Amino acid sequence: MLRRDFASNFKHTGVTFWTGSHILTTGEKKVALSGTYVTPEIPEMFTLKMIRGSRNSLNGASSILLSRSAAVALFGHTDPLGKVIRFDEQGSLAVSGVYEDLPVNTTLHKLMYMVSWGYFTATQDWLKRAGTDWGEDSFHVFVQVADNVNIQELSAKIRDIKAKNGGPSEAKTNPDLFLQPMRNWHLYEEFKNGVNIGGAIQYVWLFAIVGVFVLLLACINFMNLSTARSEKRAKEVGIRKAVGSVRGQLIAQFYAESLLTALLAFGLSLFLVRLSLPAFNELAGKEMPAFWTTPYFWLAGLGFTLFTGIIAGSYPALYLSSFNPVKVLKGTFKAGPMAAIPRKILVVTQFTVSIILIVGTIVVFRQVKFAQDRPVGYTRAGLVNIETNDHILGNQFNALRQDMIGSGAVKEMTRSSSPTTAVYNNRSDVSWTGKDPALAVDFANIRVTTAYGKTVGWQFIAGRDFSTRFLTDSSTVVLNEAAVKYMGLKDPVGQNLNFGKGNKVYKVIGVVRDMVMGSPYEPAKQTIFYIGDTNFDSMILRINPAMSSHEAISKIAGIFQRYMPSVPFSYQFVDDAYAQKFSDEERVGKLASAFAVLAIFISCLGLFGMASFMAEQRVKEIGVRKVLGATVFGLWSLLSKDFVVLVVIAILIATPVSYYVMHSWLSHYTYHAQLSWWIFALTGLGAVLITLATVSYQSISAALANPVKSLRSE
Repeated sequence: MLRRDFASNFKHTGVTFWTGSHILTTGEKKVALSGTYVTPEIPEMFTLKMIRGSRNSLNGASSILLSRSAAVALFGHTDPLGKVIRFDEQGSLAVSGVYEDLPVNTTLHKLMYMVSWGYFTATQDWLKRAGTDWGEDSFHVFVQVADNVNIQELSAKIRDIKAKNGGPSEAKTNPDLFLQPMRNWHLYEEFKNGVNIGGAIQYVWLFAIVGVFVLLLACINFMNLSTARSEKRAKEVGIRKAVGSVRGQLIAQFYAESLLTALLAFGLSLFLVRLSLPAFNELAGKEMPAFWTTPYFWLAGLGFTLFTGIIAGSYPALYLSSFNPVKVLKGTFKAGPMAAIPRKILVVTQFTVSIILIVGTIVVFRQVKFAQDRPVGYTRAGLVNIETNDHILGNQFNALRQDMIGSGAVKEMTRSSSPTTAVYNNRSDVSWTGKDPALAVDFANIRVTTAYGKTVGWQFIAGRDFSTRFLTDSSTVVLNEAAVKYMGLKDPVGQNLNFGKGNKVYKVIGVVRDMVMGSPYEPAKQTIFYIGDTNFDSMILRINPAMSSHEAISKIAGIFQRYMPSVPFSYQFVDDAYAQKFSDEERVGKLASAFAVLAIFISCLGLFGMASFMAEQRVKEIGVRKVLGATVFGLWSLLSKDFVVLVVIAILIATPVSYYVMHSWLSHYTYHAQLSWWIFALTGLGAVLITLATVSYQSISAALANPVKSLRSE
């Protein structure tokens, strides 16, 4: 329809299927690689860099394009053009071209091959129905917009296509269509009702802002210590002014000192980044290259360094250059009490930022722990998922299952159209008695075998499990709690559901607790489980707990290879797959904790320097107080009190700010932890204790000093 009704708006339109793993065979070589089916326009739209052949060579019904890596894996370094590949042990494809591997920092980098759409339609009968089914969601549609076409205006034009053509049900289920530029796929991937609500860009901005604040803390230290030592540099300023230096020259000198410090810090930072890059790559889960080989890095790095030097040096330069030379040289210059106010404000700012980061770190880790402890509705321990090719296994599953269980390595085994940690299929063509006509129908759709419930450990609320004892179970379904609530069924067992336009009737025989198959931070989706016999993507096995995992996997692999020798054995423990759902938040937590530790460290360095300066300034006062009978504890309290007051002010500022920020972050998750008062109390107490520990050394040293030495000059 896009090609027909909006042809003038597009240069090209193309379609791809979901990326999946298939077995490619040539001679004795059998390799499992990921790729997809594409229409002929896709190679041109993706501007593939061809090594051999042409982008326009997928018009036939039996052609395939290989990536460089796939070509080497299958044919070594010989010319693959025209050579034949067996695809999933079913059909033959001729290599019509080889393209450069797609960059690893793109969503499409897993496309190791592209199979012609003609082959897809010739081997998959269901595509004939899918081509006219508005509820089908198995395809990606790519368009290349014509020049001078406004994307927002075009999105508005195509928005209602599905609602107008798909019928009432489709009009209510994800009705809006819109254009999403490929450059935004990774960073802006979260949508609600057709409107972008964020994505990975939120983390980019988050850590950019945190990084700027940490840099600000370092700048504050520089400003504080520079101005705190002002009296020591006062005579230098006075002499320079007396011999003819103007204020502009002094400002330039102080700026030069600041810029030199910033440049030295930039050089040291490059060294530290080089040392820490492997650890950062491991934490981030990415392999970042050495970015300093590009001119953009040096331009941005040096520019930002100079900017930082100017910002950090601005207050000291303007403050120090304003001294009156007459007062300085007469010895009557003394920084008044007002001079300390900016320094106190900067200290409060430092600890406010540090406290916010600490609160954020605690909340992130609590949120992850909260979701990890959530009941998942099945027993994860001992479950193994094996991605399989249904066509290669054929009708051998029952024999394979018997051999697996008979080996003693497997307690139970099943097949499913989705693994336990994901939903691959959805459906909207479901109706039932009493259905609200205004309800947008949207169910997770899971095909299983009769042993699914026993294998995963279903927890029944009502009814029974599937069973081979009942031949009619091929027309029955099991619902989860969310589906029952969604459908508004009071007594679901025995109710009938109608599927599709043919109104095939399925009877509800059971209700199970919600299985957390999608995001652990969101409610479980309403799900329908039913018996199927084809199109399975996963085999799910429960390992015998009496056998070690290593021994069990070894036996499973041997049996698997007997039945599917052409398929590389690949498995994943469900526990590991489930743990991966928390990787983003755990990564955020680790980075946030690193930033928090760095922020506290920088703040404490500044506090230590300030405490040292204050103790030095008040050394004679301390000596007099000791002579008059002051105790060490009394002097420690006197010197520490001012800093504690500043930190308490920081706590009072940081608490509402951190509450607002973290409450906003948690609101993105439907299933989330609560913000408890003890988080803020514990963080505040920790900040006070860290402050006391930092300033105590200088305070106690000053209190223990011999007053004779400090008062001798008097």
